[in-house]
Amino acid sequence: MSYVDEVLAKVKEKNASEPEFLQAVDEVLNSLRPVIDANEELYRKEAILERITEPDRQLMFRVPWVDDKGQVQVNRGFRVQFNNSIGPYKGGLRLHPSVNLGIIKFLGFEQIFKNSLTSLPIGGGKGGSDFDPKGKSDREIMAFCQSFMTELCKYIGADTDVPAGDIGTGAREIGYMFGQYKKIRGMFEGVLTGKGLSYGGSLARTEATGYGLLYLTKEMLKCNGKDIAGKTVVVSGAGNVAIYAIQKAQQMGAKPVTCSDSTGWIYDPEGIDVALLKEVKEVKRARLTEYAAARPSAQYHEGKGVWSVKCDVALPCATQNELDIEDAKQLVANGCFAVAEGANMPTTLEATKYLQENGVLFAPGKAANAGGVATSALEMSQNSERLSWSFEEVDSKLESIMVNIFHNLDDAAKRYNVAGDYVAGANIAGFEKVVDAMLAQGVC
Repeated sequence: MSYVDEVLAKVKEKNASEPEFLQAVDEVLNSLRPVIDANEELYRKEAILERITEPDRQLMFRVPWVDDKGQVQVNRGFRVQFNNSIGPYKGGLRLHPSVNLGIIKFLGFEQIFKNSLTSLPIGGGKGGSDFDPKGKSDREIMAFCQSFMTELCKYIGADTDVPAGDIGTGAREIGYMFGQYKKIRGMFEGVLTGKGLSYGGSLARTEATGYGLLYLTKEMLKCNGKDIAGKTVVVSGAGNVAIYAIQKAQQMGAKPVTCSDSTGWIYDPEGIDVALLKEVKEVKRARLTEYAAARPSAQYHEGKGVWSVKCDVALPCATQNELDIEDAKQLVANGCFAVAEGANMPTTLEATKYLQENGVLFAPGKAANAGGVATSALEMSQNSERLSWSFEEVDSKLESIMVNIFHNLDDAAKRYNVAGDYVAGANIAGFEKVVDAMLAQGVC
């Protein structure tokens, strides 16, 4: 049995109840076979794969807080510090009822390679809670965030572990958490990213993941003889990533025609009105039905269906495993030639394989959505230097990082004779840097 198969069997046995984590490990290790096979004796002796698939530590804790009716509520908090071989742990905090240890481990594992791809000195980690911020008052959000940070603050720091936002965790939540950290630790330091501009946040951070997704997508198309200008784009999601992906796609001359939330989706053949979408989602925090009510050209549909719309480029920007095999078949049948992941692992393994086998250019999330964490790392740099860079300066650095990520993964795929397989290329390029650091630092 090969070393990869041995480790996959061990990971499946140890983590049988964590399907998302197993899916992520399966995808990464299988795509790394050319690298592992070429170095099997060394990697087996050093137990590289066992070490990289086992987190440094997994923290789970109780989060008690009081709601507006005076009732005590209890949630579960998580922080998985996965690998800090190339820098402090870095990864977001997800607040969503679906959050469990397996999902946080999957996200943290992906973060190792994503962060490595940015070429910035940040390791992999992730955290969050099964708390649902939807429908909660600002006071309830603050009560939860303060309780959550009271425990989390024991394990993080500017040179140890630097969390950020994620689903359910925006500027409001980061602000409450930062205030509590500062109060307890008595330190004003860059311990969280995604902060407000008045207290150490970075310009362009809000836009970063969506903009970065388009910078990489544009470069991928360019290197394959295509231009994004004039193309029809379908986008899922209606959060930060989706909104700013839609905005940047329009700036590049493309026409995004869809977006979605947890209850339904919009098809707007005239192109999504970004200003209206921001008003509905960022200001009113309302459902997409309000977008449809205010926009005569828009059609609202309940449930799922974004991928049924004819398009050239698809950008899944909502959540894990939202694009399945049937969706992939529909995209191919409708002539879609490129898929780039704005969310973390939004495409199932079966769907990914089908898209690649049918000649669709496919950019995995660990590369395509790395713009958010890259800009978080730039925020860390600004905090360390006590400086604030202009929007244009940050945006320029972001574009350069995303273009370099594409060329690094493209080169890695070509070196191992899997040209055009950008999933393998991303995993290989991210893996090589982390393993070099692990080997240099000994058994730790």
